[in-house]
Amino acid sequence: MKTSADDRGERLLYEGKHLSLKQTGAWEYVERRFRASGVMVAAVTTGGELLLVEEYRPPVRARVLSLPAGLVGDAGTAEDPREAAARELREETGFEAASLEFLGEGPSSPGLASESVSFFLARGVRQAGAPTAEEEIALHSVPLPEIRAWTRQRAAGGVLIHPLLWSGLYLAGL
Repeated sequence: MKTSADDRGERLLYEGKHLSLKQTGAWEYVERRFRASGVMVAAVTTGGELLLVEEYRPPVRARVLSLPAGLVGDAGTAEDPREAAARELREETGFEAASLEFLGEGPSSPGLASESVSFFLARGVRQAGAPTAEEEIALHSVPLPEIRAWTRQRAAGGVLIHPLLWSGLYLAGL
């Protein structure tokens, strides 16, 4: 196991291809190797439907329902969070937005990881093609008034609901 310490008292316990396991005092946590932050997009179609993505997530061994999301600069180049949000929306859903409004940001799981997430509201959303994401993603378009009942049904069927989905809807006022 590779370990090292820096002048802040932070120790590197393990470094993988994408993640590092670190320790500060008795606290262990995960950090993305290149400190990439995340983005999540609350995208509502002109017909009043919320775009949701569902995909299998190995760490929880289940399908997870979420807002379209991804990493800033995941192609290895510098990227503005707004550009990342537009790119992730297009890659995961095939939809584009006329505008993206920044809603806020914060830590995604502060007891486990150093990652932060920026939320955006996509306006003027329209289909522009097919999804291009390499992952196997199921796209759902759910009428906003039905979102709570629909997600309860998905959860009853074994799909996990990402809690940041609710955070994004709250920040977007939806």
